Formats: sequence, C-alpha cells, structure tokens
Amino acid sequence: MDDWKNNKPLKNPHFGTIAIHVGQDPKQWSSRAIIPPISMSTTFQQPSPAEPVQFDYSRTGNPTRKSLETCLAPLEGAKYALTFSSGLAALTSITHLLSAGDNVICSDDGYGGTNRYFRTCCSKLGIETTFIDIRDAENIKKAIKNNTRMIWIETPTNPTMKLCDIKAVTDHVRKLPDVFVVVDNTFMSSYFQQPLALGADISMHSLTKYMNGHCDVVMGAIMTNRGDLYQRLKYLQNSLGAVPSPFDCFLVNRGLKTLHLRMERHMKNGLEVAKFLEKHDMVRKVLHPGLKSHPQHELAIRQCSGFSGMLSFYMNGGLQEAKTFTRNLKLFVLGESLGGFESLVEIPSIMTHASVPADVLKALEIDGSLIRLSVGIEDAQDLIEDLNQALEAARCIR
Repeated sequence: MDDWKNNKPLKNPHFGTIAIHVGQDPKQWSSRAIIPPISMSTTFQQPSPAEPVQFDYSRTGNPTRKSLETCLAPLEGAKYALTFSSGLAALTSITHLLSAGDNVICSDDGYGGTNRYFRTCCSKLGIETTFIDIRDAENIKKAIKNNTRMIWIETPTNPTMKLCDIKAVTDHVRKLPDVFVVVDNTFMSSYFQQPLALGADISMHSLTKYMNGHCDVVMGAIMTNRGDLYQRLKYLQNSLGAVPSPFDCFLVNRGLKTLHLRMERHMKNGLEVAKFLEKHDMVRKVLHPGLKSHPQHELAIRQCSGFSGMLSFYMNGGLQEAKTFTRNLKLFVLGESLGGFESLVEIPSIMTHASVPADVLKALEIDGSLIRLSVGIEDAQDLIEDLNQALEAARCIR
C-alpha cells in the first residue's frame, strides 16, 4: 500500500479502485506483467549468506502472497494483512496469542467449526471458552473475567443472523489493556462492514467465501492496525506454517477485483428473496438483517453499509419438509459453503452445525426446519421461481 501511495494516483481512492490497483503495480515485476504472476518457487537465491533480496523461503514470504496481502489490508482499512491456508488456520493462529489458563468469550451462535475448535481443541490446551449471547453488549461486559484475554465476535452470526454492537463492545474493552477483540467478518466481507473502524483489534475472514467469491479456494485472512499484534501473528504464520499456496493467492487476488460489484448484486438478490419468503405461507420466519422485521435492523443500518446474500428461514414443518424442499431446488445447489456467485442452500442442524451438541442447537433454535441460503448473483426472479416451486413441493408432503 505504501509503494502504491507514493505514486499518488488519487488522494482518496474508493473501494473498487483499491481492490483493482493496490499491490498490483506491474513495475514490481521485471516482466511488467499487469496480472501478478504465480511464483511457485519454494526458495529464492541470496546474493550473500543470510542476506536475501526480499524473500528467502516461500513459507516465510512469497511474491504472489505479498501481492494479495498488500491488496487486502486497505480494503479493511488496515495497515497489515496476513493470509492463511483456511479460515480455521487463521483462527488457530490467533488463538496462539493466548496461553494456558486464559479465557475466551465467544458468540454462542456462530460457525460450527469455530464452536468445535474452541470446545474440543482449545480446551485441551488449557484455554477456557465462555459462550454467550452477543446480541446485548452488556452480556459480554458481564462475562469478562480476570483471565479473559480475547473476545471473539461473529456478526451476523451463522446461521441465525444475530448482530453484535461492535463499537459498544470495543469502547468497553479499550479500558482493559490485556483484552483484544476479534471480529469474524466473513458474512459481510470488507465491502459491507469495517470492524477495525469500529474499534476491533483484529478482523478475520474465511476468504473462501465472499472475498474470493468463486468457490474454488480455501483460505483465511487476518487484518489489523496494531503493529504489536501483526508482528506476533507474522511470527506465528511462519512458525505454524499454515500458509496458502501461491496459486490460491493468485485466485483470491483475482476474486477481489469484482468484490464490490458482486456484493451489490448479492445484496439486491438477497433482499428480494427475503421479502418473497416473508410473504410465503410455507415460511414461518425469515432472518435477514436488512428486513425491518429483524429485531436488530437499526443496528444493522448503523453498523453496516449494506447486506450480503446470507439469510436463513424457518419452514412450516420439520426436517422432512426441509429435505423435500432442498431436493426439489433446481438452481440453489445443496452444499456447505457460502459467498460464491452461485446460490447455495443447506440445513445447518444436520450439515454445517452437526458437530454442535444437540442441547446447544436446541437452545439456539437451530432445528430441522431452519434453512440457510447463500443467495448468488443469478437473476433474482429465476431464484424466486425456484424457491417457490420447491416450497410447493414441500407443501405436498404435509
């Protein structure tokens, strides 16, 4: 970003311009390639022992990865960005900032893999996790203990679309120098939500989802403005070794170039689908922060600049109706990811959140009738027609 800024093409470039140009300067390559090349070399020639020109070993640093990380940072309003082999690899690296005996406060409703990691892996390292309802910032304040070191916020949550007031939490935590706040920004992407601007210490993404947007890469990222955290995380990135391949970095870098365009279409389609579902008599309730019916709609308007294509809804009926619905869809693909250009559907209770204990699922109201949609960028009317015919098919078995 600094090299690009020194060229001073514009004083205040907008999101799309940053996504297309930062980290992409052809002059950084001897070939002057406009598209950053894929550097597959694992090692780099040094002119003198222990005096590398810029890179020495590809786990530690790689030209293609640097190009991507340089582009990612300003998209999140960050000074620093680091990429990892998956979103969970990013989570694991962040957790290595902690020590045995530390406490983590985490959203009780969130990605099933996050819940599983804190519940079954961190516990073996002597790190305890307190799962709480993050809709009320007071719940987080009350849960903070003397050994609390990290607050992990997912907003909106996966799959019930609960929101956390990031600024309310960070304003309080700022008084506690030993505690840092991480926001999983995967559902919103850098385009619609900027956690660092709201006071978060770290913003984390599964780049697999919206940021890449093509369902062909698994990768994670961490963005921060804190130099101390960056240096520690950079050390962990190298020491733990969970780094992405140069080819995957090339693909995500490519995906970022259309992020702003894709997110606008995801938002438009997602809202149209949500409004359709609200009116359908086979649907009991729709969960989408962009709807006025969402209990935290005002917070969503204040905290976010728009909405992604993520929404969930409860069908009238149960698991059998939900399965019939998913089997009859023609355009929505049954699959366990999100954020790609194509529309996806899943049943969280038996798919993405199957590893969450049954009593926890029940308390969170994640049952067989809850369906999660990742609304893609197809024609909205075609998606609505597809949903309608599948809902009618589910009606027939009632």
